[in-house]
Amino acid sequence: MKNITVIGAGTMGNGIAHIFVQSGFTVSLVDVSVVQLEKAVATISKNLDRQISKGIITEDQKQKAISNLTTYNDIIEGTKNAELVIEAATENIELKLKIFKQLDEAAPLNAILATNTSSISITKIASVTNRPEDVIGMHFMNPVPVMKLVEIINGYATKKEITETIVDLSKQLGKVPCVVNDYPGFIANRILMPMINEAVYSLYEGVANVEAIDTIMKLGMAHPMGPLQLADFIGLDVCLSILNVLHDGLGNPKYAPCPLLINMVTAGKLGVKSGEGFYTYASGSKELIVSERFK
Repeated sequence: MKNITVIGAGTMGNGIAHIFVQSGFTVSLVDVSVVQLEKAVATISKNLDRQISKGIITEDQKQKAISNLTTYNDIIEGTKNAELVIEAATENIELKLKIFKQLDEAAPLNAILATNTSSISITKIASVTNRPEDVIGMHFMNPVPVMKLVEIINGYATKKEITETIVDLSKQLGKVPCVVNDYPGFIANRILMPMINEAVYSLYEGVANVEAIDTIMKLGMAHPMGPLQLADFIGLDVCLSILNVLHDGLGNPKYAPCPLLINMVTAGKLGVKSGEGFYTYASGSKELIVSERFK
């Protein structure tokens, strides 16, 4: 396998493209927005420069990686030579279903169709194609160039050979693949999101403030980042979307999103991406400042 197509040039898409070009694969990065594609290439270049500064790669390796990347804003052109397509669009089921219908028509018949979804049913996504046996989940963690895990999710019809191919490919990228089955939230988010939701409930109910909740989990449980800061990093809208998938899919009230989380998303306080969530984020500043709303 040599030719990879990544659909979506946002944070996850450009991170996935980065690790593939750095590993010597030819990558077609597809997005409807030319501006987003330009931002993605700039981000990949900047992150490669960071790796140079740390002695991880050389300038020659960076240039070779960049030469492996081509951008497209047309899904037909961008997938015509693909052996593997990885969809990394927004975590929205209707959008993903629309994309997979297009991929089914555009991508070569021997191509594997993968999705980077963090919670949406692989079986549901595969059902809109005529090749559900070739559809699989390939859930990377953010930031993709740094995080080692790839959560590989089998849909109901996914062929064993496809799973084995994606496991081997993940290892080629220097990642650690873990195979799971297709149930709401898979494993990573089925365990992570209830913890984040409980942290939000603890704040909502006045059990402790933002700093105390995050400090207790960092120092007491050895988490590198507290759950409220992590929620900001993931995006509160994404957290809410995943909790809704868990709640709807499993029908258990323990997955019901906290009213505070719902209100924050409704108000547009989405975390890092909007500049404010449980903390406030100033451009260029790494200082962690609790939002005025929670002081």
